[in-house]
Amino acid sequence: MAALEFDDALEDVRLAYIRDGGHDAFGPSGFFWLGGFRSDMRGSKAESLANLASSTRRQLTRFDYSGHGESSGLFTDGTISDWLEQSTHMFLQHAKGKRIIVGSSMGGWLALLLARRLREEDPSAFRRIAGMVLLAPATDMTQDLMWDHFNDAARQELRDTGMYQRPSAYGEPYSITVKLLADGEKHLLLRDKLYLPFPVRILQGSDDVDVPPPHAIKTFEALTGPDITLTFIKDGDHRLSSAGQLRFLQETVLDLAKRADGEMF
Repeated sequence: MAALEFDDALEDVRLAYIRDGGHDAFGPSGFFWLGGFRSDMRGSKAESLANLASSTRRQLTRFDYSGHGESSGLFTDGTISDWLEQSTHMFLQHAKGKRIIVGSSMGGWLALLLARRLREEDPSAFRRIAGMVLLAPATDMTQDLMWDHFNDAARQELRDTGMYQRPSAYGEPYSITVKLLADGEKHLLLRDKLYLPFPVRILQGSDDVDVPPPHAIKTFEALTGPDITLTFIKDGDHRLSSAGQLRFLQETVLDLAKRADGEMF
């Protein structure tokens, strides 16, 4: 089992992370995991990728955002800017060599923001992105999937208290803060096109109520590039964590990694 490690390089946060599989930066293309809103790096999809990394001797880097899992900080203090900064830092410092970025839900939005940021600020690091797999990407979620869908009572609660306790089908309510919503406006992607030169695979459950299928289509249409596909998984919910769905995720990610290594044409 890979050891839990901590990164203290960023101010006021201690990020927990795990490196699975091989540790050779000059080895075959590896994976970089970006989890969802209030999820952690030990979920079923991340563990599935860890198993894939170990069995194929490829490296997976996975970590918890601040306020998530085993990292420090309060969840309600977090913003998209914070989590993007952390994602950028972890990619640059702990994910060497070519990588397939795999982003789930909010992690899909962060994956796209990371690619856009690296393209503008660090072209050499951007060229290390060999492909991207987005699972029900919650692109622009603070606007399109939160504020635009909140009823009057929810919006009034936000105005009065600075926070809305949004009911969740997965357990405790989600704490949505005014700070999170306001910060999200700085990172909206769907209004513009984003060109990605590497292959992108969007996997979307047909029965997803958290990130509905029409939203995946909006993300698909906002992306341009030579090889972008959108696949609907019949009867799939937001988690996409059944045994068959996890196998499909592994196959999709491994196909892109092999392609990056020149094993597939």
